[in-house]
Amino acid sequence: MSKQADFYRHVVLFKFKDAASAETIAGIESAFRALCAKLPFVKGFEWGRNSSPERLNEGFTHCFIISFATPQARDNYLPHPDHLTFCQRWLDPNVEKVCVVDFAACD
Repeated sequence: MSKQADFYRHVVLFKFKDAASAETIAGIESAFRALCAKLPFVKGFEWGRNSSPERLNEGFTHCFIISFATPQARDNYLPHPDHLTFCQRWLDPNVEKVCVVDFAACD
């Protein structure tokens, strides 16, 4: 298995509110992709919907992985005005619960 040791990962899991429509969730997926494409310190963006047969996701349906070159780049991302606007516009009204894990690649 290959690894990208020079990358720092910011992993975000979302559990959406019951009232969040499929159209709204699709808008969040698209807006998140656009946000990460716009910011020069974001080095990679991956996402997907849960498909595990284990049923251990506790209602979390979406996983987003944002890659940065360093933890400092992640620190620039978190308070960035475009990130904050995205959170206020899309996440605050539609997400019930969030889980975040950040890590650097290990041997």
